[in-house]
Amino acid sequence: MSGRNAGSSRGGVAYEDEPCHHIAAVTAIRHPVRRECEECVKIGASWVHLRTCQQCGRTLCCDSSPNRHASKHAHASGHTVIASAEPGERWVFCYPDELTVGYD
Repeated sequence: MSGRNAGSSRGGVAYEDEPCHHIAAVTAIRHPVRRECEECVKIGASWVHLRTCQQCGRTLCCDSSPNRHASKHAHASGHTVIASAEPGERWVFCYPDELTVGYD
């Protein structure tokens, strides 16, 4: 992520950089209910980092994890934007535009 510049505020979320239209549609950041990958728990697998779908709120594992459940969910569901579910990280990612944008 780049540092702060002009930035943008969209419906209550202040983005550090100009978001794509998928990210701009996110007006409130969804945070994880539990800090675990729902799908990895079901199959007894482990994960590296967690991401929360900004459309449905599911928390799933990242692309560095063996099962890449967040990416699989995005492609299967059409839910394009995820947010890091890691403590201290404040960014969203858009799959179609391959864009990461920080938020306040």
